Amino acid sequence: MSDITAELAVDTNVEGDAKPALLSVQSPAKQFSVYEATSEELIERSMAPIKKEFLCPPPPSRAGKPNDDADIKAPQTGLVQEKKSKRQQKRERREKSTINLCPQIARTEDVNSCQYKEKCRFNHDIEAFKAQKPEDIEGQCPFVASEMKCPYGLSCRFYGTHRDIADGEGNSEMNFFNKETQRLLWKNKMTYIKADAKLKSLGLLGNARKINVAEENNAENTQNGASGTQATEVAVDSAVGSEQLASDMTEDVDIPAPLEADEVRPMKKAKSESEQNSNPGDVGGVDDGMKVEEETEKNGFSTLKAQVEDEDSIKTAETDGSLKLHPREKIKLIDFRDKLYLAPLTTVGNLPFRRLCKVLGADVTCGEMAMCTNLLQGQASEWALLRRHSSEDLFGVQICGSFPDTVSRVVELIDRECTVDFIDINMGCPIDMVVNRSAGSALLNKPSRMKNIVEVSSSIVETPITIKVRTAFFEGKNRIDSLISDIGKWGASAVTIHGRSRQQRYSKSADWDYIYKCTKNASPDLQVIGNGDVYSYLDWNKHKSDSPELSSCMIARGALIKPWIFTEIKEQRHWDITSGERLNIFKDFVRFGLQHWGSDTKGVETTRHFLLEWLSYTFRYIPVGLLDVIPQQINWRPPSYFGRDDLETLMMSESAGDWVRISELLLGKVPEGFMFAPKHKSNAYDRAENG
Repeated sequence: MSDITAELAVDTNVEGDAKPALLSVQSPAKQFSVYEATSEELIERSMAPIKKEFLCPPPPSRAGKPNDDADIKAPQTGLVQEKKSKRQQKRERREKSTINLCPQIARTEDVNSCQYKEKCRFNHDIEAFKAQKPEDIEGQCPFVASEMKCPYGLSCRFYGTHRDIADGEGNSEMNFFNKETQRLLWKNKMTYIKADAKLKSLGLLGNARKINVAEENNAENTQNGASGTQATEVAVDSAVGSEQLASDMTEDVDIPAPLEADEVRPMKKAKSESEQNSNPGDVGGVDDGMKVEEETEKNGFSTLKAQVEDEDSIKTAETDGSLKLHPREKIKLIDFRDKLYLAPLTTVGNLPFRRLCKVLGADVTCGEMAMCTNLLQGQASEWALLRRHSSEDLFGVQICGSFPDTVSRVVELIDRECTVDFIDINMGCPIDMVVNRSAGSALLNKPSRMKNIVEVSSSIVETPITIKVRTAFFEGKNRIDSLISDIGKWGASAVTIHGRSRQQRYSKSADWDYIYKCTKNASPDLQVIGNGDVYSYLDWNKHKSDSPELSSCMIARGALIKPWIFTEIKEQRHWDITSGERLNIFKDFVRFGLQHWGSDTKGVETTRHFLLEWLSYTFRYIPVGLLDVIPQQINWRPPSYFGRDDLETLMMSESAGDWVRISELLLGKVPEGFMFAPKHKSNAYDRAENG
């Protein structure tokens, strides 16, 4: 730790010396000085009451002028990322150059080991690769440190620390996307017997679905002042368009070539040489050995059923015992009561971050939101969001879709292909792209469709179904309290209520009084989980004591800013964490990231990217020892201040250049021409993870 502190004292970051956090609140016309204000006055203005000895003095150029000028936020400096087209990115990935060494040769260090020989799109010249390979990163290979044989071989950025280790199980991830399942989805040959049988019985397939959608939209548009005839016409057109879009996306197409080894990033255990030779179609150690017929039979349906929809099979499924409506015993399969629940978080809620939160005390984890249409198209990147680590002992996946048929088919598919403890359906996402597709919080305006989605999904699988909602779509028009008594009857095991409307987004504090009201109206069988602004163990205690019926609280932005909040809640204390302890947490994330995304150059830079995305939230944390009043509130903005050491000061900087500097302490120098801009622009304080 002393070495790093010394390095920070003499070195400069990407854009200069480490800068303290800047003032971030506009001052009113009345003169106001943060240096003279009391803690109460600062809190009233949503400013953090920093101890006076840690406040930065006014700039010399402002001497003799009103101090309120110092409250004006200075322009933020950072790194801007140039946007590349997907085609350009794909071309660069596949470009045959000396730096792109064949993965098989990298693992074996044998130029004759690649089965594709001269047809391989990767480089086979080991000496040319070594000449251009970047220097090794300081530290030990994360696989070797875990007593695993590194699957990246020569291409590993920690190659110098490799040693002979016998092949073993090593990888502890699961829910890998089966290649044959992907082929069936690509060719639109997958069948969903249980889902389609239930949809058919409820009149939610084909033309019946179009009529149902038309009636839903008619009711909604009538409430908004549109005539019934116009509403019906618009609804039918919308339904037909959706059907056509689904047909276009799943039409019969040629199967693409096998995925490249570097595209199947999350690793699977490398197969033995004899297994690879028995299946020449294998690439990069991905397990493709099972035939279509064997895989589909294992999942409960034959290839014939996958190719031709058998009416007799549908009729049989309709009377199958697995289609019982809402088996109440399912609710007993999962218990959220008093468990610390890490929310599904867009971009930052990846598997390495969830592993980190498990180490710090989280009980329940949930994968990032996956779009149903993308899953049904067989997109590997979307299926990667369902990946699970063995340390996640209570794990769920979150999906988002617009219609009962889309969602229920995905639910059936996940139940067959993945190992999960629950499936959460997002009905609260506020993102425009999702809402414009009639998904996420748009479903709050269509309660009958909400019912159909939950009813069909919960009746076809034994895996518990949960949903996540907001208070309403429009501000001031709360409606979950009128639906909460029915949600349990639909078949949901639990509901998470985010205490904000879609229109409100994150502009105001969460309405926990409304969450309490909904909790009291819920049926005893339905577990209710509150969500919004939980940032300390005192917040957790208050919500649990104010509403004993509340099963648990979901933690979202609080975990992004300080993932050790789970430790604080379990130990019932405010952890005055040091900069060294925080750096160790970043080191753990980097280690988990390299094991997940890879220890080669691409894996290192992917890990760096997600570390920087996370750092765009963590700079908001204000150390307990610097505050006059504790605990910190999530909406407090700090005045200009510095930390107790150089590293702590660097960690609280809102400059993207300083976040890059932190990443260089852990992952080495950034590549030449490196660019970064946070995806969520989270330094705006009122933006955050998906809803």
